[in-house]
Amino acid sequence: MPIISSPHEFNVEDLYIDLRRVNDTPLYLKCEGFNFAGSIKLKAAAEMLDAAEAGGLIGPDSVLVESSSGNLGVALAIIAADRGYRFICVTDPRCNPTTLRLMRSLGADVRVVSKQDANLGYLHSRIQYVRDLCARDDRHVWLNQYANPNNWRAHYEHTAPEIERSFPGLEVLFVGAGTTGTLMGCARYFKERRRPVTIVAVDAVGSVTFGGAPERRVVPGLGTSTRPELVDESWIDDVVHVSEVDTIRVCHSLAARGFLLGGSTGTVVSGASRWLGEKYPGEDPVAVAISPDLGERYLTSVYDEGWLREHFGQANLFTDIDDWSPHP
Repeated sequence: MPIISSPHEFNVEDLYIDLRRVNDTPLYLKCEGFNFAGSIKLKAAAEMLDAAEAGGLIGPDSVLVESSSGNLGVALAIIAADRGYRFICVTDPRCNPTTLRLMRSLGADVRVVSKQDANLGYLHSRIQYVRDLCARDDRHVWLNQYANPNNWRAHYEHTAPEIERSFPGLEVLFVGAGTTGTLMGCARYFKERRRPVTIVAVDAVGSVTFGGAPERRVVPGLGTSTRPELVDESWIDDVVHVSEVDTIRVCHSLAARGFLLGGSTGTVVSGASRWLGEKYPGEDPVAVAISPDLGERYLTSVYDEGWLREHFGQANLFTDIDDWSPHP
């Protein structure tokens, strides 16, 4: 029976979904949404904040500040509330309304930046807002998830070793690319140990992380409009880009089987299914994909008919899944 005194002390690390029964894909999905923050970002938030405290960067008058599309903001809001810190989360209009309310309920000061950058996103504008805050008042402490090595170190020390324990014969690992903290931490872990694991990054179409052309994106989570400083392609074996139409189609197909998961999971599962169908047709490799969060926070976006109609023109395009195939 776990007994905890701080919310970040609880996290389910060893839960996997076997997708062969769900969509006939030889893939195990590592579920990272079962903690008080509801996402894998709890690990990075704790690691970055612990390091900042140990390094003397945070004082009694400090105000934590971070740019986030949602999940890291929630994780930091939870830990900040537990430790008595003030926290400002800088986000944008794509952040799920449920996530906004959750952060504010936890005591966070949430600022929504609505100015788009040149790459049709908001990340550059969010980061500039954070820089301006810090320049005006030195009490502000920016953890900077896009460049902070403790972001990837959290997954180097926790996520990757757990996957190795559960799947010692792992052949392929699929990781979604946002800040690339999870991706870089897992890739470094397996590559430094010379494990024969193929690391495949899964990104959104329209993201510039791996040099793609910028396009409009509306699903929060994966993808960037400004290349993260953490990313280093030398640790990665392949990259798959997934359209938002495919992301949402897969989310709905999984929900139809009882697994309500987040938008990033739809992207990762779609990319992994396509990649495995092309590289291992008819085979059964030991493959794992990481699911960053659950689907409740996406009820007003990915799973909402009005939102789908607004952004994609028709709601039932993604709910009619009878003929959906993981290997188009």
